[in-house]
Amino acid sequence: MPYVKIEVTREGVTRQQKQELIKGVTDLITTVLNKDPQLTHVVIQEVDLDDWGYAGEQTSVLREQGITADRH
Repeated sequence: MPYVKIEVTREGVTRQQKQELIKGVTDLITTVLNKDPQLTHVVIQEVDLDDWGYAGEQTSVLREQGITADRH
């Protein structure tokens, strides 16, 4: 019974995007590991920007400085 947890910052991930993540991860686990998709669990947890940090700083502060994870 595969269990996959995806953690993202709380920055407006839509219901549709979450559905695409769940479907995509389930399909990948099914294809690569030959696991039953009916027994594959995917959890998406959103984390507040103040509760996530890297490079010694809170993500909320980095966002205020214009630093994002978006591809350009």
